[in-house]
Amino acid sequence: MSTVRSVKGAHRTATPAAHRRVTLASSVVGAVIVALDGTVLTVAQPTLQRDLHASFARVQWTSTGYLIAVAGLLVFAGRLGDRHGHQRVFGLGVLGFGVASAGIGLAPGLGWVIALRVAQGVFGALLQPATLGMLRAAYPPDRLAMPIALRTSAIGVAAASGPLLGGALVSQFGWRAVFTLNVLPALVLGVLALTVRPPADAEASGAVNSGAGAEAGAGARTGAPAASGPLDVPGAVLLTVALVALVHTLVGIPDSGWTAATAFGLTVTALAGAAFVRRERRAPSPLVPLDVLGSATVAAALGILVAASAAMFGTLFTASSFLQRTLGLDPLETGLRALPGGVMMVLGAPVAAVLLRRFGARATTLAGTLLLTCGVLLLSRLDAASTAVTVGAGFLLLGAGFATVMVTATAVVVRQASAGSAGVAGGLQQTAMNIGPVLGIAAAATLLTVTPGSVGLPLVTLAAICTAGTLLALRLPGHKNTVSTAHRSPADAAPVRTGP
Repeated sequence: MSTVRSVKGAHRTATPAAHRRVTLASSVVGAVIVALDGTVLTVAQPTLQRDLHASFARVQWTSTGYLIAVAGLLVFAGRLGDRHGHQRVFGLGVLGFGVASAGIGLAPGLGWVIALRVAQGVFGALLQPATLGMLRAAYPPDRLAMPIALRTSAIGVAAASGPLLGGALVSQFGWRAVFTLNVLPALVLGVLALTVRPPADAEASGAVNSGAGAEAGAGARTGAPAASGPLDVPGAVLLTVALVALVHTLVGIPDSGWTAATAFGLTVTALAGAAFVRRERRAPSPLVPLDVLGSATVAAALGILVAASAAMFGTLFTASSFLQRTLGLDPLETGLRALPGGVMMVLGAPVAAVLLRRFGARATTLAGTLLLTCGVLLLSRLDAASTAVTVGAGFLLLGAGFATVMVTATAVVVRQASAGSAGVAGGLQQTAMNIGPVLGIAAAATLLTVTPGSVGLPLVTLAAICTAGTLLALRLPGHKNTVSTAHRSPADAAPVRTGP
């Protein structure tokens, strides 16, 4: 009997560290699956349109339908993770994402493709906040920066390699191949997440944070805290209406411009958003807890993510259009010109984590937003005589700045939230990262119609948006209080060793 106990003790000693490594791997691979899916789809859309004899407007709904579904449900899905465990929600999300991907690969027509892409958006909304929620549950706040940095680097690899991989698959096997690419890893991850039990110390910390009774049991079984109180369905509906109206309106601006429908969509967004904030301040169990909703630090970090991603993706859209339409480069040559940006995202994210630990969130984010702004301004000077060196330098600054902002602002959002609100924090971070690119591309596309053939006005405007992020960075914690202790819980402590 003593031998059995010693074996169990040894197993419990090793398991927490192994569990953290598995959690990190799951978070990274889950984020990569989503990022890779979006980038390869862009390459596959022209072939998909031709094979299915569809119009350009209908094919665009393979992207728009997904984006609307995922953006509208991210925060609600994060709350489900807080309530029922991030590992469980992640498993359901990634498993459903893989099944929907397989269905798209077998879809007989465009209607099925669009419907299954919407389903992918629903499951993507489940898994994306959980990739951050699982990290928050597995790592103490002062050790979160490097796991987040590794996740960011992996997303950079997916973004850089996606067009090349997608082009190769479409050329050799057709557009369906890009959707079957992630089926096997998604199914494997989903099964593991739903069947592998967290270590004992994660169970204990989950129970501590979840209260008592059945709620505590749910947290213990999944290794994550369970939120107490009834689920705020009215708040979730109001937030979903606001986000869906906003995303749908912004997506339509490049094609239809600023019309009465645009004004109506923005009005709906404002009214639903105001009603949501009013509801959350009065609800007994709000969808977004007051420690997150009322945090000026979280609000600043989310604003930085929106501004930085708007500047980044708006610049990518504008510069790529200029390189192909004005300089006459093909998509592969354009991708090679932009490659320094992807490389710097991969290499810069771990460096940003080190800088964050040494200099704090405020100084590191300021440096990142300044680098990003400089990159946008450098590319705003592009003309017919621009060389590959100039273009590469601009993208290099973009990648370095954006990676730094991603790591630091994300770490601030996740750290500032309590362990019991980690899913909501992850959902808000992912929502900001979905709205920002849509906003940036809409602004750039609108301004390109004003000055066709010139990137100056669109990119200077995007640089101004990025500067707003720089100002918000002044509101982030300094070096001495990078990690807030106001909402720390027993789960935030480092795991207790149970053996030698």
